[in-house]
Amino acid sequence: MPTHSAPALLTIVICNYNYAPYLGGAIDSALRQTAPGVRVMVIDDGSSDGSRDIILGYGDRIEAVFQPNGGQVSAYNHALRRLGTPCVIFLDADDQLQPDAAEAVLAAFAAGDYVKIQFRLEVMTADGTLTGVQVPQSSDVTDCGMRLRDGWLYPSPPGSGNAYRVDALRRIFPVPVTADNIHGADFYAIYGIALVGGVGSLDRPLGRYRVHRHTTAQTGRSDSASLSLANAEDALAGARQSARRWAILRGLAWERLGIVLPAEFLDFSAEKAHFATLLHGAPLTRRWHWFRHESSRYFHTIAANPFWSARKKLAVWCLTALCLVPVASISNRAVRYIANPLARAGY
Repeated sequence: MPTHSAPALLTIVICNYNYAPYLGGAIDSALRQTAPGVRVMVIDDGSSDGSRDIILGYGDRIEAVFQPNGGQVSAYNHALRRLGTPCVIFLDADDQLQPDAAEAVLAAFAAGDYVKIQFRLEVMTADGTLTGVQVPQSSDVTDCGMRLRDGWLYPSPPGSGNAYRVDALRRIFPVPVTADNIHGADFYAIYGIALVGGVGSLDRPLGRYRVHRHTTAQTGRSDSASLSLANAEDALAGARQSARRWAILRGLAWERLGIVLPAEFLDFSAEKAHFATLLHGAPLTRRWHWFRHESSRYFHTIAANPFWSARKKLAVWCLTALCLVPVASISNRAVRYIANPLARAGY
């Protein structure tokens, strides 16, 4: 009698743009999944660095999609039009998954009524060295959809640490592609999905997140890159981009879901970006001025944070107070410690 293989339940979509040095590692990690029938789709966003040859080298083991350069939002839109599995992981081309990642998230989907399962990522440097840091720092996603309706962004890993139900994600996507909205597709996926249904969390690392930015410990300079974990120009630029994306998400939430979101969001990560940019390397008088006249929103995202324990709130308050120490080496170290988890690991 003929045998029939089990239907594919999950696709790992790798969105790539000029990441040839890392692309093979991402694809290999997707192909090594222990769960049966996992599909791998690679969307190349008009790369010019030899990525095409790497992709074609995998033959029919992957689904290769080549599109003109249009940015990450365009790639997500394209993928969601093509997907034929009920679940998806969007893996950044410089990141990697553990072999049992798909197996673990599929089991979690089967065990509960979730539209997203998130998991921790181990942070590695550009050359693949593990730092001992994991993200997110907090994995509490209790009532995150309700909190999001109040404007609170919940703790989530970067894009590679999330698995989604495709039917739910299609209620948010496609996202408009405009001149100022070509990147940050994971923002709409991560937060938009919580407006559609429940989010589950696996409190163990199932992947690796690569950080390309140099920290102060590595460079000996007090540059803005040391104030952010994310692969962005600087922390403040990332906060401003999040504000623009929130405005777009508000429009999508109303048009497609009938949900009214607040005009502004609340997120300690965004507030600490402003805090770190203003206070790192600043004279004592400037730091005092910030505490007395500009810090109310920063401290509100600590005191009222619905995802933090009282112990964590107290710890961040105490660390923030160290920024008033007149010794620059102490105050700057405190700023970096708050702003970037890698600073806590000596990077």
